[in-house]
Amino acid sequence: MHQAKAWFRPFARIGYAARGLIYTVIGFFAATAAIGSGETMGSRDALDRLLQSGFGIALAYVLVVGLACYALWRTIQAVFDTDNHGTDAKGIAVRGGLMASAIAYSTLALYTASRIRGTSSQGESGGSIADTIAGFVGTGVVSTVIAACLAGAAIAHVVKAVREKYADHIQADAAKMKVIHPIAKTGLIARGTVFAILAFLVALQAWRGNGTGEDVGSEQALEFVQSLPAGSWLLAAMGVGLLAFAAYSFTQALYRRINVEDA
Repeated sequence: MHQAKAWFRPFARIGYAARGLIYTVIGFFAATAAIGSGETMGSRDALDRLLQSGFGIALAYVLVVGLACYALWRTIQAVFDTDNHGTDAKGIAVRGGLMASAIAYSTLALYTASRIRGTSSQGESGGSIADTIAGFVGTGVVSTVIAACLAGAAIAHVVKAVREKYADHIQADAAKMKVIHPIAKTGLIARGTVFAILAFLVALQAWRGNGTGEDVGSEQALEFVQSLPAGSWLLAAMGVGLLAFAAYSFTQALYRRINVEDA
């Protein structure tokens, strides 16, 4: 049975690498936007930029597989609790976050697949999941809930970095960990900061009233950073931090414990 499950391990690693590739583009363009030679972008913009490269179609198929595998791995982590988060309030919250990640990356995989078929464009597919849910529940309520979830994710990222909890799931020797620690901490704190800004922007949207229809994502978070005093410096720092998160993702692709045998 162990051998039957082991085949999935390399696909999960491809998923981490796909996430790293997307954040490489986001971080690079955030850093270059800070010096006036680029633009900020979100996950779908990053995917579009990758698909416009010379290896666009081939890369698109790899990304579809990678993102789908990453979403599946997140689902396995959430449902089967492969990392032993437990069933107390904290454990359920963490596993809920893993499932939310699975949904988000499933959406990115479907978006990439639709770009291969040529049946969608950024304008047609650029709406957030929050907009869809809002049609059923109401923008104010949904935005408040999403803001709370994003704030929780921001705190979780910072705590994970400070307490080095990421190291519990990485199989690497002491020499490699000396390199991984600063990369992981910088990347996790940078991504946590993006989540915190998103929580603020979504909460602000809810406070201003229902039916705004504004799409709030990482691009808007980075634009908000750029609008602050010394915004260019802050945006450059965020760009470097997100590049560190990309490097952390690649590190996970290499050294993360993919414990599918526990599922």
